[in-house]
Amino acid sequence: MKWRCKWTLAGALAVFAVLQLFNPPRSNPPRQTDFQAAARPPAAVVAALRAACYDCHSYETVWPLYARIAPVSWLIAADVNEGRRHLNFSDWPGETARAARNLDRINEVVDYREMPPKKYLLLHTGARLSEAQRQAVMAWTEAAANQLRGAANN
Repeated sequence: MKWRCKWTLAGALAVFAVLQLFNPPRSNPPRQTDFQAAARPPAAVVAALRAACYDCHSYETVWPLYARIAPVSWLIAADVNEGRRHLNFSDWPGETARAARNLDRINEVVDYREMPPKKYLLLHTGARLSEAQRQAVMAWTEAAANQLRGAANN
C-alpha cells in the first residue's frame, strides 16, 4: 500500500512538473494609445478603472506569482487575453463611434455588476468598486459617450 501511494505521488509531481513547460506567454506590450489622454476622465474615475479593470483590460497587467504556475496560468492568461480582446484601455480607439460604444459597454457592465467578475474579486479585494465609485464611473461614461455621439453628429 505504501509503495502505491509513493508512486502515485511521484507520478502526480512528474505530471505537474511537465505542465510547467506549457505555460502561456505573459506579456504587456507597449501602449498604443493613452485612454486617459483620449477620453479625459476625472481622476476619481481613472482610479476606479485602474483598480478594477486594468489588470485584464490593458497592457498594464500585474502578473502575480501564481500566474506563472500551470494550470492556473492558463486560466489567467485566457482571462486577460479575452478581456483585452473585448476592451483595451491601452489601445483606445481613435474612432468616435467605437469609443462611444466602448463607453456604453463599460457603463452597462458596471451597472449590472458584471465587472469585475466575482472570481477576480476573491483574490483582488482592492478591485471592489464602492457604490460611489460605480456611480461616478457610470455618470462619466454616459456623459462622455453622449458627448462623443454629439460631436460625431456635428
